[in-house]
Amino acid sequence: MPFFVADDGVKIHYEVAGEGAPLVLGHEFAGDIGSWEPQVNFFARRYRVVTYCHRGYPPSDVPDDPGAYSQERLVADLRGLLGHLGVERAYVGGLSMGAGVALSFGIAYPEMCRALIVASTGTGSTEPEQFLESWRESIAQIRDEGMAGFADSYANGPARVQFRRKDPVGWQKFRDGLAGHSAQGSSLTMGGVQMRRPTVYQLEEGMQGLAVPSLLMVGDEDEPCLEPMLFMKRCIPRSGLAVFPQSGHAINLEEPALFNRTVLDFLTAVEVGGWPRRG
Repeated sequence: MPFFVADDGVKIHYEVAGEGAPLVLGHEFAGDIGSWEPQVNFFARRYRVVTYCHRGYPPSDVPDDPGAYSQERLVADLRGLLGHLGVERAYVGGLSMGAGVALSFGIAYPEMCRALIVASTGTGSTEPEQFLESWRESIAQIRDEGMAGFADSYANGPARVQFRRKDPVGWQKFRDGLAGHSAQGSSLTMGGVQMRRPTVYQLEEGMQGLAVPSLLMVGDEDEPCLEPMLFMKRCIPRSGLAVFPQSGHAINLEEPALFNRTVLDFLTAVEVGGWPRRG
């Protein structure tokens, strides 16, 4: 089982499949390395696909120190992973929390990005106080009920029921996976990353200066992300926005064929120089 050691000594688990240009994918808060299985199976036919578990998600280390969890730390972990693998430039993507990391990474290290794939991110950017309170309640629920109780409510949220309706078997696997996460890692990630990261609107200047080709994707029933994703489209000069119909948050699992085809078309356009700058 491969690991690399981050600059603060935390061990991060990763996996590599396939050969070709590197494509690295970061998972969401409620997911893990296995969340990308439909994408790994598809893209490893022509790309070197790199997936990994964020700190706090076993088999990666689960640090005890709350200070070990932040958006900046996750960006540094991604940079450390690419350095460990000897990757100078990659297609960098993610979903939700992982997409927030990918976007911040692209702003900080554009020279390391062939392109960005940013899906279902921006939760908490609109009505931030409401979401901060909901995340505080989630941390309390994890403490009081454990991950099983938290998973039952979280996986049945308003942007998750679409997945349950379309694919009850896949949804059950997702719910059970979430229930098996580290309670400590999930709580500290929620408190240190989710609750302290910048909103999408606070990244406006960085996005306006981002010259990297960027694919933005969102489900049309993922209400907390719709306005932030549209704002990203308006800010990032070389961006395109794909909206998935009757879809919630986990669009890579809800609609894997559409997700994969949309990303493949984007990567192909970038590779042949067919993804223009707006205006």
